[in-house]
Amino acid sequence: MGPSLPVAPDWFRFTVVDERTTLISEPHVRSLLRANVWHRRGRDRDLLVDCGLGVTALAPLLAERFGREPVLVLTHAHLDHMGSAHEFGEVWAHPLEPVDNPIPGSLYGPALAAEMGLDEALPPVLLTALPHGGYNLDSYQVQPVTPTRSLADGDALDLGDQTLTVLHLPGHSPGSIALFDDSDGTLFSGDVVYDDVLLDSLPGSDKVQYARSLRRLRALPVRLVRPGHDHNFGQERLHHLIDDYLRSAA
Repeated sequence: MGPSLPVAPDWFRFTVVDERTTLISEPHVRSLLRANVWHRRGRDRDLLVDCGLGVTALAPLLAERFGREPVLVLTHAHLDHMGSAHEFGEVWAHPLEPVDNPIPGSLYGPALAAEMGLDEALPPVLLTALPHGGYNLDSYQVQPVTPTRSLADGDALDLGDQTLTVLHLPGHSPGSIALFDDSDGTLFSGDVVYDDVLLDSLPGSDKVQYARSLRRLRALPVRLVRPGHDHNFGQERLHHLIDDYLRSAA
């Protein structure tokens, strides 16, 4: 059963960002795995960009809050981004991303570090609370999912009153994607870029491809990044993060 942890009164936190965008987070997950889940409201359909760790059900909460289940777009197949994917009827992903055979994952730091090839020491347990009484940390495993749509670079995701463009940006993982709204310059970046050390040595990572993807991203008219982890940032910070990475990789 693992260590004794308190039970969280509410597992998910919903933050309304604007009239179309809601940020969903899991505050009781430690920082390495605390991913951002972005809900984008559209006239004809809603999109969910990633779906968190999957320790408790997310899809029913979204249906209750927004009145319909969104289409789930997976930016990549890591546990903190696709844990709840099996709950959704529509799941879209890039074909190079192994969402049908993901790394199983673990809620124990040392086990996850070994599984992902991480050198850093992780906390013994990657949660600070349990989603409900009786939850067994040992039972956690990422469930595979069969995508209902295969996404390709340049695909247009039409929500009826807005369109997001798929960008295939490999490097962090083979099928990593981001979604770009060129009407206002907003980028949903997944783990392609975020305001921290970019991980490029995980299973399936490729440093050469990563550098190429970041150079491509730097040339786009991105005004606002809504990343897969941590806080939003603008174009100046995006360029700084990319330039730092490219210098270190040279």
